[in-house]
Amino acid sequence: MRILINPDAETAARIRKGLLAKEGYCPCRLQKTEDNLCMCREFREQIADPEFEGFCHCKLYYKEK
Repeated sequence: MRILINPDAETAARIRKGLLAKEGYCPCRLQKTEDNLCMCREFREQIADPEFEGFCHCKLYYKEK
């Protein structure tokens, strides 16, 4: 298993800019809760699933099997 940054540099830069603006909270989420701190709870749960392969909700990270 590997966690990779989105290979589309423009997308990754846009998401990182959003993370900075929202103080580390997922730019795709409206609420600033602990569950939405990057890496969000949703993606951490997906990482724990050995069958999951794909992007996190905001598309910054990619989990590869």
